[in-house]
Amino acid sequence: MNRTGALSPSPRTLDVESVARFDELVKAGARSLHGWHAQSLDLRGRSRELKALDPRGAVFLGCTFDNGVEESLRSRGALIFPQLRGVPFNPYRASLYSAQELYEDIATEEYESTLDARVYQWSILPGRRGSLDSTLAAALHDHAIGDALDELLEHGVLAGTKLVGVMGGHAAQRGTREFADAARLGRLLAQSGFTVATGGGPGAMEAANLGAYLSGMPDADSAAALQALGAVPGFRPSVTAWARQAAAVVERYPQGTATLGIPTWFYGHEPPNLFATHIAKYFANSVREAILLELCNGGVVYLPGAAGTVQEIFQDACENYYGTPETVTPMVLVGRDYWVRDFPAWPMVQSLAEGRPMADRIFLVDTIEDALAVLTR
Repeated sequence: MNRTGALSPSPRTLDVESVARFDELVKAGARSLHGWHAQSLDLRGRSRELKALDPRGAVFLGCTFDNGVEESLRSRGALIFPQLRGVPFNPYRASLYSAQELYEDIATEEYESTLDARVYQWSILPGRRGSLDSTLAAALHDHAIGDALDELLEHGVLAGTKLVGVMGGHAAQRGTREFADAARLGRLLAQSGFTVATGGGPGAMEAANLGAYLSGMPDADSAAALQALGAVPGFRPSVTAWARQAAAVVERYPQGTATLGIPTWFYGHEPPNLFATHIAKYFANSVREAILLELCNGGVVYLPGAAGTVQEIFQDACENYYGTPETVTPMVLVGRDYWVRDFPAWPMVQSLAEGRPMADRIFLVDTIEDALAVLTR
């Protein structure tokens, strides 16, 4: 299932994801390109093959052709989405992001020059959100990210894993108990066989990704990493300093456990953390939130947070409320006083769950260890 809900492949669709796959299909005797979806392929040098095939019903997204081939394909019935100029990203990319890509050269350059910052600045330019070209570029990009996420979960390193989401506030500072607790949760979840997924941002999200990333290392290494990060508690006033401190930890421990982050440029003022090994960054926040909750087939743990975390609780509760018994996943709220008194989400969730299949899948606990026990029993 494509993780955007747009341009979803039909049963007769064939995703051609590499030039080698294209050559293999042609060599096998393909005569028609009907239903083929080719994305970001350099098809120069294959003019003869493309002109010999019937292209009706084929879709080419951001592909490169020899001179005259694109016009030939279009005139014979192919649908071609051209390369888009003037955007600082590839709308047809075939893979998720990595922190190294989003923060390239952060050791020597300021954050403002990174890909992540340049894309965010592009997205908030006056008139950008209402521009047809920009809307098309962002939509195509999010569709491509959805395809790449599907590939990772179905055939990549995360295939067959059980994902547990960790939600919580972006304001949790490095060096605090809240940050250390979130890191311990991520570590324990990963050591129990779960893949940790977060919103990919700072605070509790960074901590959970960090804990999971270092879950294969000795406790002393995890403690050392937490102490090192504490030298730069937050991304304000300097994202550069915050990111460099994290990059130094990653450089020291380059072989971390796979974790997933799903951030958004809608909240681009909150930078993505560097401890998610796979980053599915979207423009559309509503798509990103729905996907994150959908993927967490092992449940979601909610650490203390503010409006964003509360929204995620009730979006998850809505899906569980209307879901069939087999689709209901655990919801674990950590912090009895917080979720009953400070932000009283628990009484509402409890009221919604009464008499529903979700009633025995919601939990209010006091500690990280209690949350782990609920998910592993």
